[in-house]
Amino acid sequence: MSTFLLEIVTPERKVYAQNVRMIIAKGSEGELGILPNHIPLVTPLRIAPLTVKREDGKTDFIAVNGGFMEVRKDKVVILAESAELPGDIDIERAKSAKERAQGRVSGKKDQIDLIRAEHALQRALSRIEVYGKKG
Repeated sequence: MSTFLLEIVTPERKVYAQNVRMIIAKGSEGELGILPNHIPLVTPLRIAPLTVKREDGKTDFIAVNGGFMEVRKDKVVILAESAELPGDIDIERAKSAKERAQGRVSGKKDQIDLIRAEHALQRALSRIEVYGKKG
């Protein structure tokens, strides 16, 4: 089966670079499945786990916190604000962040605070989901 190179890059480092068979990402307009030779596109990404079907048949899950995905014929580059592999996630910190964010969401002081709290909650939930899938 054919593959393509997936690179996930954050401002700090290159988080992931492997040949893969498929990725499933959550874009701003919904879920996207990317296979080799996909039509070129650029799309913003939501804060959500990324599913990666590797060349060897195994599956990786990566917590991607926003950013953009550029799809080319033989390569996909994700420029993310941050991205974490399951082994990099501090689950206790993620659970604490989830509780803090839920408290701020229910407090609803003003619209900007609400948006920030919702994003923090989405990041925490994404980390917890990815951590739970580590194998």
